[in-house]
Amino acid sequence: MTSSQSRRTFLAQGGALAGSSALGGALLLGGCGGSSHAAIGVSDSERPKMPSGIQFGDITDQRAIIWSRSDRTAQMIVEYDTSERFSNASRIVGPTATDATDFTTRVDLGGLPVGQTVFVRVRYVDPNNAKIESETVSGQFRTTPAADGTRAVRFHWSGDQCGQGWGINTDFGGMKIYEAMRLRDPDFFIHNGDTIYADGPILPQVTAENGQVWRNVVTEEVSKVAETLKEYRGRHAYNMLDANFRKFAAQVPQIWQWDDHEVTNNYSAAKDLSGDARYTEKNIATLTTRGRRAFLEYAPMRYYKQSEPQRIYRTISHGPLLDVFVLDMRSYRGPNSANLQTGEDASSAFLGSAQVEWLIAGLKASTATWKVISADMPIGLNVGDGKNARGEDVWEAIANGNDGVPLGRELEMARLLSSIKAIPNVVWITTDVHYCAAHYYDPAQARFTNFSPFWEFVAGPMNAGAFGPGVLDKTFGPTAVFSKSPLIQNSSPFAGYQFFGEVNIDPRSKAMKVELFNLDGVSQFAQTLPAAGV
Repeated sequence: MTSSQSRRTFLAQGGALAGSSALGGALLLGGCGGSSHAAIGVSDSERPKMPSGIQFGDITDQRAIIWSRSDRTAQMIVEYDTSERFSNASRIVGPTATDATDFTTRVDLGGLPVGQTVFVRVRYVDPNNAKIESETVSGQFRTTPAADGTRAVRFHWSGDQCGQGWGINTDFGGMKIYEAMRLRDPDFFIHNGDTIYADGPILPQVTAENGQVWRNVVTEEVSKVAETLKEYRGRHAYNMLDANFRKFAAQVPQIWQWDDHEVTNNYSAAKDLSGDARYTEKNIATLTTRGRRAFLEYAPMRYYKQSEPQRIYRTISHGPLLDVFVLDMRSYRGPNSANLQTGEDASSAFLGSAQVEWLIAGLKASTATWKVISADMPIGLNVGDGKNARGEDVWEAIANGNDGVPLGRELEMARLLSSIKAIPNVVWITTDVHYCAAHYYDPAQARFTNFSPFWEFVAGPMNAGAFGPGVLDKTFGPTAVFSKSPLIQNSSPFAGYQFFGEVNIDPRSKAMKVELFNLDGVSQFAQTLPAAGV
């Protein structure tokens, strides 16, 4: 059986599982390709469990992260092969899951064959008795394409998950958008950020539009704002209760980045929680440390390097057609302000100097046909954060609402855009604003003109309140070529305004097709971009 045949079989079997899982609680704890290895005389309660399934991540340069989580101290065992029969399997004894990392573990596989399907099996073994082991959870993924560039590239992106109190509703079918994406069989998925909503309690039921009742699965950790490390971890573990997510994660490698809700709404180092009665822990540095730690434990990402293991911005190369530049627009920003500074300094930073220079250098060095910049916030949309003591608007993103020459955080963006003006085939993707859109930035329509035209595509949310549309600042000349948003703000997933984006790169023409889909997998908009210089 060929790898492509095997993958089609896996898709079909997964689809069958999806259909059967519509029976309420089966959406939560059903296995994904699991098999039993029960030892004689060992009770089920003695065996380790795998409540969060498996994940694959950061596939690049013949490498892949294999992630999973036990429910107790146990040794991770990983087997992998290019045949689903595992006739020539490699076996790795991974790290021991302990409570120090909330029992999460990962293995960084190297030396993988390019352009092939890799089959994976993961289980956990009791460190004191090798006969006591968990179920085996199986999955598969495609490695990066070969250098000949003959394989098409397809990937998805979205973000904003379980926000505004809209959690896992098994009556609705759980987080259905994951199944819609899985059935389209992307090479990988970029989670743009707001992977959790640590500041948004999830209650047993919420009244949605038209009086509909949304019923949530609730755990102790999601019933209040996250403050302790246990509560932040519990937020991530909650999302993985959804069977749609676990099936998806066992098939589609992911690239995670973060934004604000992994800690608290619109946070920066200057965030003031003194007036928020929901929090007993008011120290934003303490909350940030806990939120970042939980994110890094649960994300299937490769830690950057020993000198900066918590760095989130990074490059993911996916063969000759694509490089992805994953940004961190949260960790290095100055305080949210009126955003009208006339010079670049720490107060006007958004990406920060080191990240800007890294991005410029990486884009200039890239030999890939397409360079996709994955940003956790949009460039030109006005995203507010209330008012300051002087009654001025305070801004959460880059734009400052004045439609004029670059000021504040726009100065950093102007420098970046002018520095990469000569680099062809740069596309931006983002989420954050909870609706979908396609923005075209044109220097002929801009107040700042020293840049080349480019597209920014917006997707999301995945399973959260839908909002919009936003207002575009004219500094960089954006036009909303397309947008789709609800009439009722904070519309529930019942209303259908949940979106993901898809990118297809044709290996012959090198053209990129960008398409926006709703949670049922129905296309909303498509734009084909010809590749320059090919």
